Formats: sequence, C-alpha cells, structure tokens
Amino acid sequence: MKSDRLEVNGRSYRWMVRPVVVVCVDGCEPAYLDAAIAAGVAPYLEAMRKDGADLLADCVVPSFTNPNNLSIVTGAPPAVHGICGNYFFDRELGQEVMMNDPKYLRAGTVLAAFADAGAKLAVVTAKDKLRKLLGHKMKGICFSSEKSDQVTMEENGIDNVLDMVGMPVPSVYSAELSEFVFAAGVKLMESRRPDLMYLSTTDYVQHKAAPGSPAANAFYKMMDGYLAQLDALGATIVLTADHGMNDKHGADGSPNVIYLQDVLDGWYGPDRARVILPITDPYVVHHGALGSFATVYVPSEDEVPGWIDRIQRIPGMQLVLSRKEAAQRFELPPDRIGDIVVVSEQSTVIGTSATRHDLTALEVPLRSHGGVSEQKVPLICNRPVAGVASTRRLRNFDALDLALNHAQGPVAA
Repeated sequence: MKSDRLEVNGRSYRWMVRPVVVVCVDGCEPAYLDAAIAAGVAPYLEAMRKDGADLLADCVVPSFTNPNNLSIVTGAPPAVHGICGNYFFDRELGQEVMMNDPKYLRAGTVLAAFADAGAKLAVVTAKDKLRKLLGHKMKGICFSSEKSDQVTMEENGIDNVLDMVGMPVPSVYSAELSEFVFAAGVKLMESRRPDLMYLSTTDYVQHKAAPGSPAANAFYKMMDGYLAQLDALGATIVLTADHGMNDKHGADGSPNVIYLQDVLDGWYGPDRARVILPITDPYVVHHGALGSFATVYVPSEDEVPGWIDRIQRIPGMQLVLSRKEAAQRFELPPDRIGDIVVVSEQSTVIGTSATRHDLTALEVPLRSHGGVSEQKVPLICNRPVAGVASTRRLRNFDALDLALNHAQGPVAA
C-alpha cells in the first residue's frame, strides 16, 4: 500500500489526488507571458494566472538548462544533485566533458521516487541530452522529441510514439521540437493518464525572438492551446522555466562578448588559465556557446585574490567570486566549479577565445542567458495555492512542492 507522503532529498511530498503536470518552458522570461496575454493569443495562460497562482521564482545560477531541470526534478539545488552546468572540467579525468551522464548525479529525483512507490510516471523532453538525467532510475515512460523515432519499450517504456503523436520527428532547431513535447503530453494524458508528468521544452524560439515578437507570440499561442487541453483532462498544472533570456548585443546587432581566455592569456601568458563555459552543449547554433556565466581555473590558490581583483575591473563584469563564495551564494558543488566564478552583466556574454566561437550561424542578434540577470522566472499554477508564506523566497525547484503540497485541492465528485 502506498504512503500518503514521500520524503525525497529532505522534502516531503503529498501523493497525487489528480494527475499532476509540471512544465519547464526553456528560456521563458516572464515578459513572454505578459506579451502573449496582452496580444490576446494566450487566453488559457491569462485565465491560469487570474484564477490559479501567479508567482515569480528564482532559478538556479548558472541559469542554464541542465542545472535547472535537475533542480526542478530533485527539488534541490546543484549542491545536492551535483549538476552545475551543461559542461565542466572533470578534475579527476583532467578533461572538459559534457555533464549529461547520470553518473554525475548525486541525488535521486522525485520522479523516480514516486515511480518506485507505484505511481505512473511520464517524462517528455525536447532534446535527448536531458532524457537520461531526467529519467535516471525512473520506471515509466521517458523519451525526447529529438529521438522520438528511436523509442523502444525497453529503453523508453513506450513505442510507436510518432503514431501516437501524429507528428514527424521535428528538427532540433525548430519550434516544433517543443510543440512535439506538448502534443505528446496531451496524448499521454488521454491514453495513459500518468499520475505525474514532466514536460521540458527547448529555448530555440526564445534565443531568436524577443517577447511580443510575432514568432514568440506564435509559440506561446501554440503552448496555450495544449495547456488548455491538459487542464480539460483534469490535470493540476504548474509551469515554470529553467531560466530567462536577454539581448546580449549592441545597437549595431553585434554580440557584446568578453573573450576571457584571450584576456587572461594576454595578462598571464598562454596555458596558465583555463576558462570553462558551462553553457556549452552540442547545440550551439543559436547561442554560439556564449552565456553570462563562466568558471576559471588558475595555476595556484595563492593567485586567486589578485586575479579576482583584476577580472572584476573588466567592463561588463557583474560578479567575480572565489570558489567558496560562489558555492555558498549559488548553492553549487565546490568540486565541480573553477577557482574563480565570473558572471557578466545583463547585456554581456563571456567567451573563451575569439577563434573558438563560430558565430556565423547566428541569424539574428544574440540573445542568451546564464547570469543573475536571467534568474527571475514564472511559477504559475492552474489552481489556487494555499499555505505558501508571503515571505518565502520561491525557487523554480519548488514547482513539485507547489503542485503536490499546495495546489491539488479536493478531487471532484
């Protein structure tokens, strides 16, 4: 017999009284919702905010995809679950590696815990880089839009996804990659009715289109329709984001970039500093691996204070912190970040060397994320919430707490 509550990573969660859907809209700066509602293209989102809960929350810094998605599904910051970027320098291996292997996870997910307790789980994510992390040790359905033509019952807990959804495999660089996630979520709710479902999109549109632009409003109109269908199917829905998004370019449209590796090489000589960009992933066409957060490895601990003093004078820098300071301030695992953590201002990004960034694929002026300036995200629910203190600092990784403990309400008769 299942327990009424589950304890996961030091937090207690109530069992579902109706299907619960948590949606992570990649790159959803709150202004996107405001603009879409003002344009009249998102009537369901407008009703959701009016009749349910309309809150703001802080995401994890670095404000990148992997750390925040894993925080949402573990209900904990990176200091607990270990995923502090898309990419990092593995000191043990002495190599720069992608942090998309479940071996880097240091905590179990709320999803896996509920599946173990007998709940029906479903996870749909846009890009496959997240799938194995989100579905780690989880019994249930877990697949990505990107690899939706390759699903198997053994690997993904489902087969024939393309037939179920009625869409072809989308391009990884398209709005349809996210639409596939929502369409699949509706079909799963109709046919399998999972107790708990997690949907995670991609920020392809947000990297290219500012709030209120035709492309952005079209995206949120699409999303609005699918959310309304999930609501009609009786689900409690909590929507949040992994990070916001901002313009990172000048008036002439060229990116505002601090090529930090070049700067440090000029100051201290080549091969003395190692700059790591945690935004780095296999999909760099829309951001060129340029974000507002980086870590720096220096030759010796003694040199850190002097380097910090010098780096923080670079125009466009917002924060320059030691490893200890950054780990405490941003709740990060200290063994997986550099000796120095740097965060640039809202309109500026950080690169390594100019020769290492191919920006030829940028079709529009750069928009990106990663810093404190992209930390505010929506946290909205289609039902009123109770028992949330007005003084509480809300985080995007409170989404499951909000959905399960504060928003479910009684089951309809």
